[in-house]
Amino acid sequence: MKKTFSLTHEKLKTPRLVDAIKHEVKKYLKRERKKPLPEGSDFWDFDCKYGHTEESANVIHVSALNKNIDDAVEHELTSFYLEILAKPAIRTVKPIADEE
Repeated sequence: MKKTFSLTHEKLKTPRLVDAIKHEVKKYLKRERKKPLPEGSDFWDFDCKYGHTEESANVIHVSALNKNIDDAVEHELTSFYLEILAKPAIRTVKPIADEE
């Protein structure tokens, strides 16, 4: 998903529009996670970018999507750019710290 979301609408108020955007993002993530995984991968990972414009987009983590959408509302932007690309990934085991 590569999309520029508008935060202005003639009939909808901004909070309602923000809820609709968050719902669309959540629905996209859910739909991508349901796709069958390729051989040798454990889960779907996502490369995400957020910016006030497409040119100024920075890499963010999936968990920061809602926070960045709220950031756009705080700065009273008329639109913002969001890019979410799914990729297969393999889980890595976190090393256990040696207790001494």
